[in-house]
Parts: sequence; structure tokens; C-alpha cells
Amino acid sequence: MIQSMTGFGSAEQDGCKVEVRSVNHRFLDLHMRAPSFLNQLEIPFRNMVKERFARGKFDITVTVSELAAAELSINTEAVRKIHTAFKALQDELSVKGEMDINTLVNLHEMFIESNPKYDTGVITVVFARALEDLSHMRSREGEALAGELSRMAEALAGMNEKIKGSVGGMLTSVKDKFNERLVQLLEGQEIDEGRILQEAAIFAARLDVAEEIARIQSHLKQFGEILAAGGIIGRKVDFILQELNREVNTIASKSADYDVSSITVEMKTEIEKMREQVQNIQ
Repeated sequence: MIQSMTGFGSAEQDGCKVEVRSVNHRFLDLHMRAPSFLNQLEIPFRNMVKERFARGKFDITVTVSELAAAELSINTEAVRKIHTAFKALQDELSVKGEMDINTLVNLHEMFIESNPKYDTGVITVVFARALEDLSHMRSREGEALAGELSRMAEALAGMNEKIKGSVGGMLTSVKDKFNERLVQLLEGQEIDEGRILQEAAIFAARLDVAEEIARIQSHLKQFGEILAAGGIIGRKVDFILQELNREVNTIASKSADYDVSSITVEMKTEIEKMREQVQNIQ
């Protein structure tokens, strides 16, 4: 499946929240913000990203609240001493009333000892879910990009066919002009027909764009096959588009026909649009 490099994913559980944003980049570039007590997880988290994605700039934020703490311990001995002290004070001063659990809870900072050991297993699961969410979004965006690129490729193929249909008339027109010019230049002089035919053949070869048209057809076919195969294709399709642009430029330089020149301008514009879209594909 084709993936865009642009996307967002998030997941949250038990006080842990992970957000991952990605944009296009030539390579894999990771920036992670997480609490210092999770430093031991940074390398495993980076490896998880590398296993799923090949390219893109990633901004990752991991936040953990107190709710994610896996352990809270009560200092039983401290509670016992406080209870004994209160009872002694009550007896000594003859203070009436009962001391219950609510009294102790209200003094929790004196006897509840917090031991903030965080469940790294849960945090890792949340991180994996955020990456999965990001992957789904990148795949949806990639599918849309692939559809748009396919439509553009079809448009290019149609333009190429128009040029192909114009080649015969273009060469005939050039031939007629060539003959007229020869008659003007050689009027009243002895004509070496063999030399003229040789020069005409060389001239026609310079104007022949059949090879370029065939290569464009081949490149577009390969482009479609790569899109259909999916996977990590960004650099491949960008290279093919460079080759397409080179063939179109060659046709433009050879052509003396206004219609063909106009079509090549449209083709170069379309190829440039495609290259902009391809920059977002992994």
C-alpha cells in the first residue's frame, strides 16, 4: 500500500498520551519529547518507528500523568503512630468523638507515600497504537495521492497520443518546406540528387520524435505498474518523472510545429504537478 508522508496519529490510556505528527522529508528524521524517566524507552520507540516507516519527519510527544503510576504504597507504620498519638491526645484532653478513616484520609500527605513507578508496558502499547493510527492516516492519504497521480498519468498518455498523431503531418510539412527552399536555393544550378536525399534524410532524422514518443509510453507504463504494486515508491516514481520530463523537452526542442509545441508545454506543466505530489509519497 502506498503511504503519504503527511499524517497524524494519537492514542491515550491510563494517563498516558502519545501524539505523532509526520510530514515529508527525504530521509527518516525523528524528534521525540518525553518525560526524563522514560529515557530508557527512547531507543525502543525509535526502533518501532523505523520498523513501520521508511521516510518522513516525525514529531513525537509522550505525556504521562500521575494516573499512569503503577504503584501507590501506604506507610502503615506512620498511620499507626498518628492514630496512637491522636488517641493519646484525645484521652489526655478528654476530647469526645470518634476518629475514622476519613480523618486519616484528610491527612494523606502525612502518611501516604507515593512511589511513582510507571508501567512501561502500558506506555509502549499506547505508543504502538499511536503509530498504528498514524499509519492508517498516511495510507488513506497515500491512496488518494495514487488516484490523483493515475489520473494525471492518463492525461499525459493522451497528450502523447496527440503528438504521435501529429508527427506524420509535421514531417510532411517540413518535407514540403525543405523542397521549396531547395528549389529556391538551387534554381538554375546542377542538382546532385544523391546528396540532396542524404541531407534530407539527416534533416528528417533530427526532427523525428518517434523514439521519444515510444519512451514516454514505456515510462508511463512503468509508472502505472509501480503505483499498482505500492510500497515504498517515492524515489522510484520521482526518477521516472524526471525521465519523462527529459523526453518531453527533447520533443519540444525538435518540433517546429505550433500544435506539438503547445502540447509539450501542457505535458511539462502536468509533470511538474505530479512531481509536487510525489514529494509527499513515502
